[in-house]
Amino acid sequence: MKAEITPQEYDAFKTFLQDACGILLGDNKQYLVKSRLRRILEDNNLNSLGELLDRLKRPGRSNLKEVVIDAMTTNETLWFRDNHPFRILQDKLLPEFAERKSAQPLRIWSAACSTGQEPYSTAMVIEEFRRARPGKLRDVKIVATDISKSVLDVARRGEYEMIAIGRGLSPERQKQFFNASPNGGWQIKPQIKSMVEFRELNLLDRFTLGKFDIVMCRNVLIYFSAELKKDILTRLHGSLNPGGYLILGASESLNGLSDLYEMVQCHPGIIYRKK
Repeated sequence: MKAEITPQEYDAFKTFLQDACGILLGDNKQYLVKSRLRRILEDNNLNSLGELLDRLKRPGRSNLKEVVIDAMTTNETLWFRDNHPFRILQDKLLPEFAERKSAQPLRIWSAACSTGQEPYSTAMVIEEFRRARPGKLRDVKIVATDISKSVLDVARRGEYEMIAIGRGLSPERQKQFFNASPNGGWQIKPQIKSMVEFRELNLLDRFTLGKFDIVMCRNVLIYFSAELKKDILTRLHGSLNPGGYLILGASESLNGLSDLYEMVQCHPGIIYRKK
């Protein structure tokens, strides 16, 4: 990017990004935009953010739009992130659903799943529960979604470099649930991989995934406006089965939707039950 970003270009890009995927850029983030889009501008022979915005307005530029959204989406993740949601799953939710849904499948949605660490971590906890309680929770399906095609490609492969494996994964779980791959990485084992179905989904769009018993929507709502958060949380409520649970990130809350959800204290951690 040869030219500095003008205030007008920055405001126009903020509007584009919010309309496209809900991300609300704060003020004075020009450096972030410039660093993340530099390669895209170079690859498309563009000299400024304004030229990129003009190109995005042209018909048939959906691929470029996807690349831009992909570049601006934060895909920070690790195995068993924050830990307590997985303890809640292990100690409270799985035992409850094992009794409540003895003859029905358990459906879990991992929203904004990035490169797959959250849904695969969830699958590992479920597999450990099954081994400890044979015959329980035989039918489980995890649907994992993200807006980014590139991170979903990584997630579907289920193969990770050692540096990624080391972020939150214990040596014991690595040994139990991964196989060494020929290129030096680690491949998730088939029994874990088969539990998870990955789909592309923009949280701004209508949900057409069916009903779920547990929805994990963690560390993504912080990037949205208050109005958009409320809209997404309301629609997530509609995606839950009666008595289903919503799990948010540690810094996220419902912001006044007590008519839809009941807060459940889990010590540590809070989850929300559909009313």
